[in-house]
Amino acid sequence: MTSATWSADAVEALFDLPFNDLLFRAQQVHRQHFDANAVQRSTLLSIKTGGCSEDCGYCSQSARRDEETGIERGKLLELEEVRVAAKAAKDNGSSRFCMGAAWRGPKEGDLDKVIEMVRVVKDLGMEACLTLGLLGPGQAEKLAAAGLDYYNHNLDTSAEFYGQVVTTHSQETRMDTLMSVRAAGMKICCGGIVGMGETRRVRASLLAQLANLNPAPESVPINHLVAIPGTPMENAPPLDPFEFVRTIAAARISMPTSWVRLSAGRQEMSDELQALCFLAGANSIFYGEKLLTTGNAEAARDEALFARLGLKAV
Repeated sequence: MTSATWSADAVEALFDLPFNDLLFRAQQVHRQHFDANAVQRSTLLSIKTGGCSEDCGYCSQSARRDEETGIERGKLLELEEVRVAAKAAKDNGSSRFCMGAAWRGPKEGDLDKVIEMVRVVKDLGMEACLTLGLLGPGQAEKLAAAGLDYYNHNLDTSAEFYGQVVTTHSQETRMDTLMSVRAAGMKICCGGIVGMGETRRVRASLLAQLANLNPAPESVPINHLVAIPGTPMENAPPLDPFEFVRTIAAARISMPTSWVRLSAGRQEMSDELQALCFLAGANSIFYGEKLLTTGNAEAARDEALFARLGLKAV
């Protein structure tokens, strides 16, 4: 159960704290619940790329902008391809394997194939996570029966800003899927994207929405927009790096027992910025050289950064 109800005003007040005070408070909260020098590593694989019917403004995989983004539509990967990728991820130190498909939601025939992928990952002794879009009746139960640990379905942004990012479905439909996942007994991986031109108030409102899910998501990815050419947000103004760190710190304070993950955009972050994010309470990263269609920090760079900071992988 959540320990407190967070209002947007209360979260915004965290953002307004002097930077040092905010990080000090976040680090105190972090140490109450986690090893301050341990970072969980996940690997993400796109099992079906491009051709999505939705119009999410940040995404290069919408079928509506194939020509603009140059993303080629792909078929669902074969089971053996997933097995090889998951084994490599485990060998490289990832403890969770995440698979994403560019769908509005999975068809039953495709879902059966994805369930076999989940079983392959579980047989390797890894946690399994999926992001397949909106789930239909009974689909969450099927995934839970297959042993899926996490289902990722981000809120993306706050309710009041959502219509400026996506028009082909509502945030309420995303909430319906999250509730189905919870009811089926799986853990939730749910976060959002910052740097899309939203205000600080919008960022605070998003974190309040996440924190007030009961319980809060076990895993909270904080994505920094990668402004992809050909998408409606290709010219979004860059977010102040310290504002991004403040977002991480506010997420840690408002969701003290959640894994807070540095997700998209990490490739563009300096080692110093990432170190501040870890200090602010981030304790999970995507590990590997690609996130669906965008680049990610190289594994060798991550290994070197962990060594410099005295961090250990879990």
